[in-house]
Amino acid sequence: MTAPARILLADDHALVRRGVRLILDAEPDLTVVAEAADGAEAIAKVRDGEVDLAVLDISMPRLTGLQAARELARIRPGLRTLMLTMYDNEQFFFEALKAGASGYVPKSVADRDLVGACRAALRDEPFIYPGAESALIRTYLDRARSGARLPARPITEREEEILKLVAEGHSSKEIARLLVISVKTVERHRANLLQKLGLRDRLELTRYAIRVGLIEP
Repeated sequence: MTAPARILLADDHALVRRGVRLILDAEPDLTVVAEAADGAEAIAKVRDGEVDLAVLDISMPRLTGLQAARELARIRPGLRTLMLTMYDNEQFFFEALKAGASGYVPKSVADRDLVGACRAALRDEPFIYPGAESALIRTYLDRARSGARLPARPITEREEEILKLVAEGHSSKEIARLLVISVKTVERHRANLLQKLGLRDRLELTRYAIRVGLIEP
């Protein structure tokens, strides 16, 4: 018999991790070998152990699932990743693919679709959960007919890191220390964020971060 695929599960809610682990460990070809409570811990666990697939919640403290997926793609190119999310949003699907993930599964249908999604990811196939397929295809065809591009990423990865930390309530000095950059650089990135996104202050940045899934409300 082939050994079961080794899975890292990352979510900042222990109850969610427990439920998802029960679903995955019930399958003979899948086993959860490590858990993490945020994106940074997920990266550390992958560095420390043998993992075939990382299942990452999109919205987590310190580093989001998307940020972690980008870093994992850099340090472990053969690792498969799959996103879990509370948000049913086409932008997340395209962002997940750009981050190197096979797609995403809404938590609301995890009991139905997660096992199939994990197996698809391990086969290196993209996964679109059934409820999203027609909407995504329709959106893609509409854009193709009109000559429009797929959704563009409005901010850089560094700006996204800073946006998340600002929204979590960190000061410019704290962000500078966490990211090992100068306070002046943090403030420049923050000013660029406000200008790019057409926002006015920290409150509006926080609302935007919630809307795009960088932090939970």
